[in-house]
Amino acid sequence: MTKLKVIHYDDVPVEEFPDGAHYRKLITEENDGAPVVTGIQISPPGYATPNHSHPYAEIITVLDGEAEAWSESRAETVRLGPGGTVVFPAHKRHGFRVVGETPLKTYGVHVSPSRIVEIHDD
Repeated sequence: MTKLKVIHYDDVPVEEFPDGAHYRKLITEENDGAPVVTGIQISPPGYATPNHSHPYAEIITVLDGEAEAWSESRAETVRLGPGGTVVFPAHKRHGFRVVGETPLKTYGVHVSPSRIVEIHDD
């Protein structure tokens, strides 16, 4: 009988981000060669990501809190609450900021076996 692999959030190392956010990778290539990277990020009120992109699609779902997400240097902005999902195509510059006084908890899927972040200065 095959044993299911279970990944517990509290057992995953924390990656600290600037300005108080942190990220925990749940599924990575190291976990049996998975073709995606998934993780949960918790961002404090006032946190905003820099404009960035990935060489693959990224899917973000808000689990708790509220965010404003944008693409192409805020040319297109949307507001997301719990259950809201946004898909960023490969190479599309994007970012988000926490709206309100509650921390933002997001679940992200990077459609790649490795997480690659390209920061943009605009």
